[in-house]
Amino acid sequence: MVNQANLLELLSQIPDPEIPVINIVELGIVRDAKMISENEAEIVITPTYSACPAMFNIEEDIVKLFKEKGISAKVITKISPVWTTDWITDEAREKLRVYGITPPEKGNHEDHLNVPKKCPRCGSYNTRQISRFGSTLCKASYQCNDCLEPFDYFKCH
Repeated sequence: MVNQANLLELLSQIPDPEIPVINIVELGIVRDAKMISENEAEIVITPTYSACPAMFNIEEDIVKLFKEKGISAKVITKISPVWTTDWITDEAREKLRVYGITPPEKGNHEDHLNVPKKCPRCGSYNTRQISRFGSTLCKASYQCNDCLEPFDYFKCH
């Protein structure tokens, strides 16, 4: 019998299509996972950004993985409550930092435009925003004024 823990373990095999170093469970996209019958699961996901183009790929990846395991997956996308960076696990935050993306601190919902961001490479707060949008809609582009490296910052929302 497949239980919720097994479902989350399966879902953790799916990397985020835009940030392959973390999976969709670590990122907090998976809101709920349950078996609704012996061979059918219901997976609730929330996009990191309302216009996130990766959600279609994530849904396809879920359906494909579960089909390979003999389980039909019903994927439901919910946009309320809105995804928050607080849903990113601590392990995923460290993976993001090593990858070169600065995640916001939990509970830190500051105005991301006016607060210096910590460079994931050298740790300096002597940084500046280059663009409100980074490599994806949910991130902004920054540059460190000390080591001169560009980096992405996960926007608080």
